Amino acid sequence: MAIRPENDLISHRPARSRPGVIAVIALGGMIGATARFELAKALPADVGHFPWATFWTNISGSFLLGFLMILLLERPPRTRYLRPFLTTGVLGAYTTMSTYAVETALLLKDGHATIAGVYALGTIAAGVVLVYAGMAFARRVSP
Repeated sequence: MAIRPENDLISHRPARSRPGVIAVIALGGMIGATARFELAKALPADVGHFPWATFWTNISGSFLLGFLMILLLERPPRTRYLRPFLTTGVLGAYTTMSTYAVETALLLKDGHATIAGVYALGTIAAGVVLVYAGMAFARRVSP
């Protein structure tokens, strides 16, 4: 049995911080951010109007996250790279809490409290429902 030196940082790193995992997260992030950018271009939001692009991005991401978590955690085979690539990378970059918060704040600042309230509460409610729906759907379609 070989004794490893105490300063061998590579062997003591958690799996999530290894270079391969970081690389797949970065690759997934490029894909997710590009998809979000393209959706935002397709559904531009005018000042004072409901921000549909961010809404659809976040709720579709919620459904996909629920779906993927069931497939990736409850169904074999499990891999070290697929979950971080899809969930943290692709969906982490695709969905956007910061844009959601800024758009809500701007709607409030500009005097559109009703739209801001519907957007803020509707996004959260739809997101929770769609995470559950994604989980339920994955359990139905996956053997």
